[in-house]
Amino acid sequence: MMAARIGRGIAVAIPAAFLALFFLLPVAALIVNGLLPGERIPGIPAGDPILEILARPETIRAVYRTIGQALVATVIAVVLGVPGAFVLYRTTFPGRRLLRAVVAVPFVLPTVVVGVAFRAVLAPSGMFGFLGLDRTAWSLVAALVFFNYSVVVRMVGPAWAALDPRAEQAARTLGAGPWRALRTVTLPALAPAIGSAAALVALFCMTSYGIVRSLGPIGWSTIETQIWQLATRNLDLRGAAVLSIVQILVVVATMVLAGRFRSAPPRLRPHPPERLRLTSPRHLPAALLTALVVVALIAAPMVGLVQRSLTGANGELTWQNYRNLAGTGNGALPRSVWDATELSLRAAVDATVIAMVIGLLAAIVIARSRGGSALDTLVMLPIGVSAVTVGFGFILLAGWLPFDVRGNPVLVPIAQAVVAVPLVVRTVVPVLRSVHPRQREAASTLGATPLRVLRTIDGPHLLRAGGVALGFAFAVSMGEFGATSFLARSTDPTLPVAVVRLLSRPGAESLGTGMAAAVVLAAITASVMAIAERARAEGDAGW
Repeated sequence: MMAARIGRGIAVAIPAAFLALFFLLPVAALIVNGLLPGERIPGIPAGDPILEILARPETIRAVYRTIGQALVATVIAVVLGVPGAFVLYRTTFPGRRLLRAVVAVPFVLPTVVVGVAFRAVLAPSGMFGFLGLDRTAWSLVAALVFFNYSVVVRMVGPAWAALDPRAEQAARTLGAGPWRALRTVTLPALAPAIGSAAALVALFCMTSYGIVRSLGPIGWSTIETQIWQLATRNLDLRGAAVLSIVQILVVVATMVLAGRFRSAPPRLRPHPPERLRLTSPRHLPAALLTALVVVALIAAPMVGLVQRSLTGANGELTWQNYRNLAGTGNGALPRSVWDATELSLRAAVDATVIAMVIGLLAAIVIARSRGGSALDTLVMLPIGVSAVTVGFGFILLAGWLPFDVRGNPVLVPIAQAVVAVPLVVRTVVPVLRSVHPRQREAASTLGATPLRVLRTIDGPHLLRAGGVALGFAFAVSMGEFGATSFLARSTDPTLPVAVVRLLSRPGAESLGTGMAAAVVLAAITASVMAIAERARAEGDAGW
């Protein structure tokens, strides 16, 4: 018993200490500088009073745009995602598994790549250029829906697949038509999953820094981009700190809303649910809508990105943009894109190792805890606080730390790991909770040590979920842009930073090279996730 308590204490202490040092401390520095009067952080002046900062027109516009684009994108993502969840999880048809993998790709793509893909397809010369949406607010909404469609499908789909069909069958027996049974029986039963998905999508939409930076209209600012503008261009650190606090409050409110919708997942029946054949006329609207979304919203931007990366300055088909990856993009970068790719890979590997160690320890503790867990709340906080806020918090700590923050090679993978840890935990915890506690109790009664119980009882489940968690951690770390844009050394940009710099530089060569670099980044993250997804069993709910 004593050894088990010591082991649990260590498993709790390591993740808690990591998050306290590299997440709570930067956020605390930000709050101190934003709220308290006077020069509270060495070298950072007090700046304007809080009320004056909040009353600035640009602040009001940033808050309004952030919430507005999140609400619109969330509604559209839910309206499109619920039918997709039915088609991909409740019915059966040839190629369903492949289609589910395709739908999952957008969520693991770096936000920078998503923005670049929509720039390629919505540009005047792009596939959907005739719509006139390039550099408009609607282009942002479309990109946010693209990014979050799979979140709705993946959260609602498993709940729908596990739903007991007898209640709907009873309604049909009593004379209710298919649509009435759906409206009065099925959708109310799915309301917790739909509400939780909607809240999570809104959260992701409000922390979409990379998409706004690479796709937003000129002069368009959200809370995140305004923080970056104030901190790096205007040198108004107090204003950036106050705005970061505003963002934290908005995000926490959204997380509380998500918590109200959260419920225990429906218990799966002893046998896999009988899936419907996608041949009934009443399934046709959902099938057609899902096909339209997959083709026009998911496939088209990625095809447009690849096509644009293969297009030369005069519209000719060429590999020149990929050859230019060995250069600096006409002076846009201090090093070649391949050097930035190598740097990103090294940082992502380091971040993945850190995230897996911290995340697996936390997941084991959380999965075995009864009821709520303070560690669970602490682990989930980074997913609700923008990476921009974390990176900026480290900048504010510069006067207190004995080393240089900006450009420190150690902090980049650490900041990336902070962002990845919640995804590791949310991938592993449901799988570990599927293990009945009596299995562990029986093994302990037979004399197995805590480590042997972990290895023999939980080990196979950890291996299965760990592969997917590793893929998530690597993909998120590889594409992380918010914190990295603050912490990366200007002479050593990561691949996402290099993409944004190339696209910000005037000239056809820089633009084409940026598109090719975005394809490389997308290919790396999607390939890693495709390999990791093979570790997932067919019936797993997943994150």
